[in-house]
Amino acid sequence: MKALKEKILQEGRLIDNHILKVDCFLNHQLDPQMIQAIGNEFASRFADEGITRILTIESSGIAVAIMAGLALGVPVVFARKKKPVTLEEQVYHSEVYSFTKKEQVDIFVSNDFMEHTDRVLIIDDFLARGQAALGLMDIVRQSGASLAGIGIVIEKGFQDGGRILREKGIRLESLAIIESMSCEGIIFSENA
Repeated sequence: MKALKEKILQEGRLIDNHILKVDCFLNHQLDPQMIQAIGNEFASRFADEGITRILTIESSGIAVAIMAGLALGVPVVFARKKKPVTLEEQVYHSEVYSFTKKEQVDIFVSNDFMEHTDRVLIIDDFLARGQAALGLMDIVRQSGASLAGIGIVIEKGFQDGGRILREKGIRLESLAIIESMSCEGIIFSENA
């Protein structure tokens, strides 16, 4: 997605050559027009998949997932990272290791919001090592629903998450794949 790549180059900031900070438009402050364009792009790419529900993880994937859900006309469910006291009913649960926070995180989805008849699209903001995607896939598996694919805004192609998912035969649509990033700049893959 050309507009996204341009936005990353213009407004993204590198921290220690390993972390791309895009909090000015994607995961802290939001650029509504860009978020809507990203959601529409996912909706277009998965239009023929019979999606009935979108699943994401709190919190950075929510805005993009909502825009895709709006374009597809389907509900959006987000996995919570802490089980609130109001979530008393049965839940699907998985564990995700967060490399950014350097900790294991439990994620929860009420079984009221995922059914075995669902066709699920997973959406997230970043893909690096694939832990969040694998945890969300586990939630889909527990529910008995079918996975239509995974939509990622920014994939770090130099890390192994994309390879792991593709080797599992998962349909993975990344809007921007970064081949490398350093103080000299960001290089995008031609595959996105």
